[in-house]
Amino acid sequence: MDNKEQKEARNRQEQNESVARRGRKESGHGSRTGSKAQNQSRGDKSSRPSGDARALKESRVQKAVRQLRERREQPEKSSGKETPGGKLRIIPLGGLEEIGMNITAFEYEDSIVVVDCGMAFPSEDMYGVDCVIPDTTYLQNNLDKVRGFVITHGHEDHIGALPYVLRDVNVPIYATRLTMGIIEGKLTEHGMMNTTERHVVKFGQTVTLGAFRVEFIKTNHSIVDAAALAITSPVGTVIHTGDFKVDFTPVYGDAIDLQRFAELGRKGVLALLCDSTNAERPGYTPSEKTVGKTFDMLFSEHRDSRLLIATFASNVDRVQQIINSAYKFGRKVVVEGRSMVNIISIAQQLGCITIPANTLIDIDELKNYPEEKTVIVTTGSQGESMAALSRIAEGTHRKIKVGPGDTVIFSSNPIPGNEKAVTNTINLLLMKGANVISSDVHASGHPCQEEIKLIYTLVQPKFCVPVHGEYKHLKAHERICKELGYDDKHIFLLQSGDVLEFTKNSAKVTGRVQVGEIMVDGLGVGDVGNVVLRDRQHLAEDGVVFVTFVLDQYMGDLVSGPEIASRGFVYLKEADDMMVEAQTVARDAIETNLARGISDWSKLKSAVRDDLGDYFWKKTKRRPMIIAMIMEA
Repeated sequence: MDNKEQKEARNRQEQNESVARRGRKESGHGSRTGSKAQNQSRGDKSSRPSGDARALKESRVQKAVRQLRERREQPEKSSGKETPGGKLRIIPLGGLEEIGMNITAFEYEDSIVVVDCGMAFPSEDMYGVDCVIPDTTYLQNNLDKVRGFVITHGHEDHIGALPYVLRDVNVPIYATRLTMGIIEGKLTEHGMMNTTERHVVKFGQTVTLGAFRVEFIKTNHSIVDAAALAITSPVGTVIHTGDFKVDFTPVYGDAIDLQRFAELGRKGVLALLCDSTNAERPGYTPSEKTVGKTFDMLFSEHRDSRLLIATFASNVDRVQQIINSAYKFGRKVVVEGRSMVNIISIAQQLGCITIPANTLIDIDELKNYPEEKTVIVTTGSQGESMAALSRIAEGTHRKIKVGPGDTVIFSSNPIPGNEKAVTNTINLLLMKGANVISSDVHASGHPCQEEIKLIYTLVQPKFCVPVHGEYKHLKAHERICKELGYDDKHIFLLQSGDVLEFTKNSAKVTGRVQVGEIMVDGLGVGDVGNVVLRDRQHLAEDGVVFVTFVLDQYMGDLVSGPEIASRGFVYLKEADDMMVEAQTVARDAIETNLARGISDWSKLKSAVRDDLGDYFWKKTKRRPMIIAMIMEA
């Protein structure tokens, strides 16, 4: 009996203590913003209403701003073993203030993890260059620290440089299913499959790389299997969104995992590296499925036309919707363009695209069907000179000719810098009599302003690092952050090469590392530099003149010549008189120097170049490249 009374007494005491604790919590004691003293200790000198009263007075935006401020004022939670004085360094090696060539290094002590490894399109003044890849000297100099590449998705501006960079930085690659499939296609082409370690990662899976833990989070983009990355170090967690959009009705797979972003935000996020490409655009990015409805409408309106549709080779969802519309309207589909054929083949093998039976046909089978019952899906939406659509427009494609009765649809927006090439392709198609549709047949794969705000509200990072875009995009992203309550001390607009260093509660740019552009031309990587580009530009602008003369090998006298030929400078048949005078100028330069006893070939060549250069400038106001050649007899 005594034991029973004692037990009941203990239960009553525990209940009273529980009620007391709830009362203290509801009155503000021990809560994050409960007391005036706590608010003042965080530097908040304003008096704020608390509890339900504050919730009633605040708008949704004000509440989001307050929560973001409170999150920044809290110490960061971290995981892993922290080295005393250890700091996290984020080093963008490319991809900032430009479109493409995305690559970022995350470094803590003796560990480096590299996010993405992309290429960029060559600019107009890069004559003959195939693509541009980042300078990875920093990674090569710290090769013993590099644990691996973690890839967000399979677009060229995020994976295109891998086959070149892996030659010097051969470390494991971690990527999702389709992304890895596309990478393996590139590695096979370069003969690197047997020398590269590869790991396919599922969404929600975490991989440990040195001091880092990297979690792959499901997002939506204009390619299947895109991922954001939660990169956890002893200093804190950084989220890298990769390229993404918020699409609640994706064509393939699940919607973006906003719940996981929110969970990470509640645990505490040190910094957010967020996509800036559409930061200038208000509102929300349309779902990819809206493009499918547009295709249905276009297929219905152009029942009597053959359709040619140009899109990005990697936009598997877009190709899926074209196939869906073609099947609905009884058309056969041809996929043309090597890169598109490869990617669609990989996607089909992995089950990322569904093609109804007897819908896809080979290009050689086109002749077996009426033109109005076919649709050709092709590369070349960006006006690339060697892409299938460009060759069709120029009339050089061996199997496809375009003309009146054809409708060509551009299902993409020009990448900044490609507008002129796209316009040129459209003009060529129109000249051949084709009908061209180049607007309102695209949905971006990047977030507009409201989606960016949503991610920030869920993640509540302490620091903001806009990435992916030109400087105007980064500045627009900065304005969004300021609308959400961030100040200049918590927003970092970086340049490629900047070293952004973090502790748990602070961040600052502490220096720079070597970065730059390496040009790929054919099989040559890096052998085309500024000097070569200047020469190519010189040749393109003013042409070249060759001067050849023969000297006696014993006496050093002029035996014959000089003979002059030119390419890209003047049309010789209409410039005979000038070329005869040019021969006289060159001969005088040679004989004058020989008379002075100068027999050094380099000095003779230099004299000829100088005198001819002055003569041509006076005659034409142009300075062609002059190449002097001496032979002995």
